[in-house]
Amino acid sequence: MRELELLAPAKNLECGIAAIDHGADAVYIGAQRFGARAAAGNSLDDIRQLCQYAHLFRVKVYVTVNTIIYDEELAATQRMVDELEKAGVDALLVQDMSLVGKTTIPLHASTQTDNRTPEKVAWLKSLGFERAVLARELSLDEISSIRHAVPDIDLEVFVHGALCVSYSGVCYASQYCFHRSANRGECAQFCRLKFDLVDSEGTEILHQRHLLSLKDLCQVDHLEEIAEAGASSFKIEGRLKDVDYVKNVVSAYSCRLNEVISRHPDLYRRASSGRVDYAFEPDLKKTFNRGFTTYFLQGRQPDIVSFDTPKAMGEYVGRVKELKNNSLTVAGTAAFSNGDGLCFVNEKHELEGFRVNRTEGNRLYPFKMPAHLRVGMGLYRNQDVAFEKLLSRETAVRKIPVKISFSARPAGFRAEMRSEDGHLLASADGYFSHQMAQKPQQDNIVRQLTKLGNTPFLCEHVEILEGADQYFIPNSFLSDLRRRLVENVKCFQPKREVRQPSPLLPVPMQGIEYKQYPYLYNISNHLSKSFYAKQGLKTITDAFERGGCGPHPLIMQCRYCIRYTLGYCVKRGGRPPVWHEPLYLRLPDGRQFRLQFQCSECQMNIYAE
Repeated sequence: MRELELLAPAKNLECGIAAIDHGADAVYIGAQRFGARAAAGNSLDDIRQLCQYAHLFRVKVYVTVNTIIYDEELAATQRMVDELEKAGVDALLVQDMSLVGKTTIPLHASTQTDNRTPEKVAWLKSLGFERAVLARELSLDEISSIRHAVPDIDLEVFVHGALCVSYSGVCYASQYCFHRSANRGECAQFCRLKFDLVDSEGTEILHQRHLLSLKDLCQVDHLEEIAEAGASSFKIEGRLKDVDYVKNVVSAYSCRLNEVISRHPDLYRRASSGRVDYAFEPDLKKTFNRGFTTYFLQGRQPDIVSFDTPKAMGEYVGRVKELKNNSLTVAGTAAFSNGDGLCFVNEKHELEGFRVNRTEGNRLYPFKMPAHLRVGMGLYRNQDVAFEKLLSRETAVRKIPVKISFSARPAGFRAEMRSEDGHLLASADGYFSHQMAQKPQQDNIVRQLTKLGNTPFLCEHVEILEGADQYFIPNSFLSDLRRRLVENVKCFQPKREVRQPSPLLPVPMQGIEYKQYPYLYNISNHLSKSFYAKQGLKTITDAFERGGCGPHPLIMQCRYCIRYTLGYCVKRGGRPPVWHEPLYLRLPDGRQFRLQFQCSECQMNIYAE
């Protein structure tokens, strides 16, 4: 039996609780500092509250400390980690190796550590990491090869949300252009900008398109295959997303994961406790998305990029059938509401949006008629008022099924609560003299002990032992016993068995770039330098952010390839290029970035010029 974990993002305490209520087996949340989303920090008190709530359901809480750390921040980081340990967090996601060996909290290697090969994952395991968060770019075969090479480490795989065009941890474009480091949680989203594509002679191939802006990841139809490949944790991206996003996406994936387990009950089980009753039908198309892709899960795909816009387009709702008198009709089956937000891509490849003021069936009256809307254009809904209203209500209730036993004791009575698998959760004793009842007490005992109301528990079976129902027992006594039984429930506290380091493995060299540009190791403090020196790394260079780069640095390393996307990859059946390489991405201010197509690795590197 292998436990499968649905891992959900928590922007804050509210989102974390919503994720748990809607079926998450674990949540990841940022502390006040040192998380890879600087805008999503939370107080230690909120994290402590989240742990207390999560552990009722055997849900785990992981805290992101996955930025590189500067020398002057090491002491503050250690103090924060010590406080997180007291708060009861279940793991830390880390990037900076200065944290290895500094806490008893289990460590997960963030995707920021660029985990794309069996050698890298084996090295992380040898350091004591319990889990590796794999690069988003990996295929099923690559995940499987890592699983077989390193069978005794947990593998975490992204299944939904925004995609970085560069391998995580090796993107320096934001730092280079805007002095905002992605490795410090301050990414300025260079990849969502407009570029010209020009060749070495200055010929413009494409003008002002979003050439690096990928669609969003969606693997909801491939969870079973990912589990078969060896992943145990299915990660939803989105620590900047609001509670409605969390409710909808977590619900959709939780339901689908339950379907996978129901087909293979002898192979898998959920990693947490509780059953969820939903008051709505989740729909991924209705939540923020840039269009969906499976990325490289099943090999290289051409349609993974969104050249027209980096913004959310939402669900396709039909085509414009008629324009008339400041209104339009839509050919499609979607129902509309006053206030809906619709958008379309105009003839200049730009996204335009408008708000619906009034609806009459499929005839829509916008607040302001968009100037560039034409008959035949596709329409997308990126704000669904009816769905938002639905999500604003209570949309799910999660309960833990339990069994309660009631027995007589020499001086009173005892109640015990057990989980479905028989694990003792709590017991409570009450003292009351044994008085023979004039009528049977069984029904009343069952009725009183199962009144669990707003507690996280649901009891469908009460076992009465040792003839306890032959005695008279007041309702007030049973109510008090039930209340104390719930109060005595011991929250799930996982065992902290710090994984001991294995024999020293060589630091993996992931491609020639790691040798040419050793700043890719992201070494930003003296402890990290000492760590890598002990690991045998020969060339130790400061992180990019600390001045470790030279002229014309590598600022992105991508599996995504513009040449392939445009149909000019001869290796994969495309036509020969008509341009003179190298190609360049050019910003409106004239700054250029050289593209290098490393076909032997099926990889595209981007260099600053």
